[in-house]
Amino acid sequence: MEWPACTDEYEKLIIRMSTPRVVIDNSVFSSATLVKVDSARRLGILLDAVQVLTDLDLSIKKAYISADGKWCMDVFHVTDQNGNKITDESVLKYIEQSLGSSQYGRIKSSNGLTALELTGTDRVGLLSEVFAVLGDLQCDVVEAKVWTHNGRIASLIYVKDSSSGSTIEDSQKINKIELRLRNVLKGDNDIRSAKISVSISAMHTERRLHQMMFADRDYERTPILKFTSENPLVTVQNWAGRGYSVVNVQCKDRTKLLFDVVSNLTDMEYVIFHATINTNDGRAYLEFYIRHKDGTPISSEPERQRVIQCLKAAVERRASEGVRLELCKEDSQGLLAEVTRTFRENGLNVTRAEISTVGNMATNIFYVTDAIGNPADSKIIESVRQKIGLSNLEVKELPMVNHQEIQREDEAVGIGGAVLLSLGSLVKRNLYNLGLIKSCS
Repeated sequence: MEWPACTDEYEKLIIRMSTPRVVIDNSVFSSATLVKVDSARRLGILLDAVQVLTDLDLSIKKAYISADGKWCMDVFHVTDQNGNKITDESVLKYIEQSLGSSQYGRIKSSNGLTALELTGTDRVGLLSEVFAVLGDLQCDVVEAKVWTHNGRIASLIYVKDSSSGSTIEDSQKINKIELRLRNVLKGDNDIRSAKISVSISAMHTERRLHQMMFADRDYERTPILKFTSENPLVTVQNWAGRGYSVVNVQCKDRTKLLFDVVSNLTDMEYVIFHATINTNDGRAYLEFYIRHKDGTPISSEPERQRVIQCLKAAVERRASEGVRLELCKEDSQGLLAEVTRTFRENGLNVTRAEISTVGNMATNIFYVTDAIGNPADSKIIESVRQKIGLSNLEVKELPMVNHQEIQREDEAVGIGGAVLLSLGSLVKRNLYNLGLIKSCS
């Protein structure tokens, strides 16, 4: 490490202490890449590490997290979406540099885009109306993500001015955008809960979507349509002897699952001291030892139920079911409005969407069901593809999840089993399972 000439020895020591130590090893396990991070403990550091890995669309198949006093150790077993080790040297270098920086987890610049945050009641055709308004107001959509859950919708849309190609700074135009979109969102019966805000500040899109839906209290609402076929199982128990609350989550394994759960625990202002994550045969088993910021565990039954509700919602938001349609087409004015209008006219409801633009090409992903949440008719899908272009709109399967079993010496602690073990035994067992010590005795 090179130091500026003006850096004294004390400053060097502080920098060394605050800079995480990262080890990446492909030789330890046959089925995964080992990533280990040792660092000084600070609030949110686990979320930052998980965010770096999930932003690369890597799957965390197994993990152990432990924070002891002023220090923490995070160990991850990661694969690509096809269940293979990470062998791309550029990706490995990026992981090491990102996790090894004392600044990792910071948000990148907004690149001159204006961010529109929308929350409201979901309905068929809503996105079509939103994109039509933006096109009418000369706003080009560069990126966007849309989630739906329990009859609610949250969207973060990044736009630029069509004529200038830059950030929208005209206050009158911003006011007009807010007014028009608010009218679309509230419809005939959502006057109070429809919300929109405009910002030029940068933010992590998916973290912000979780925060928006959490603020909208989607976890308290009864779903109008049931998009997901499987409910996550969440339990919360107190370990009185150690002063922890123990949170267990069992659900279908998928990419970014750990990020979704850790993000919501962080936003609820809980501190994660220890955690174990295991996956097996397409299932994920997550266990967290948490406290409030003041060091106390969960103290009441209403609070316990709220944590259960919130974590179930965190898992379900990204798990919207439906046919995955991928659009790859040269970008043009009004393209999104045209495509989503075609969906609406054919009775398709968009349950989740990811919009991106690279150069002059639009690469968009839509998850669609019929109007009441059932699987969309294949004939309707083909009809929509013919209207938009068979070569432009393709039906895609979800990325393959690695179901290969990772051998464990002991079974993971079950939801209904004895979770209140000696913490020392728990630590030793997981260090052994992760290949960091030779014996757990």
